[in-house]
Amino acid sequence: MRKPLTTLVIVGSLLGGCGYSDSNWNPANWFGWGQPDPVAAEDGSTANPLIPNSRRARKNAENAVYVGTPINSVTELKVERIPGGAIIRATGVSGYQGGYNAFLLPLNEEGQSSKGVLTFRFDIQIPAGAQSGGPTATREVTVARRVTDQDLVGIRSIRVESRTNALASRR
Repeated sequence: MRKPLTTLVIVGSLLGGCGYSDSNWNPANWFGWGQPDPVAAEDGSTANPLIPNSRRARKNAENAVYVGTPINSVTELKVERIPGGAIIRATGVSGYQGGYNAFLLPLNEEGQSSKGVLTFRFDIQIPAGAQSGGPTATREVTVARRVTDQDLVGIRSIRVESRTNALASRR
């Protein structure tokens, strides 16, 4: 019993390290590679399961009101260039523990800037019964938002505001 088991382990490990990705002898390929499998919608077309089908669900999502409050202070602001735009990343400290659903809320009109400044307010939702104070590390929140090159046309500065301070990043 010892020899067949030892032989099987040795052969399996040798074949498993085999460089032939399409070989049927390689145990790593016995179940094949994952292939995309489209989801069939009720009407027979393919659908994205993450996008709601009903008009009511889309209408409720469009009319949802964000009920966040400004975070206590912004401690860090970074603007990182990416292909097609930039990512604005801000870190702030909340006055309460357990804050969630942080968001950079644009204060400018859609597609408009005020004198070349794109302004956001760092908002966060605080749970009911949240405790104030505590270690800074437990109250620190980081949020990011992507802006496109079209949003950045004519923008010379990006500003993130909080309840007590604001940080700006200039080009």
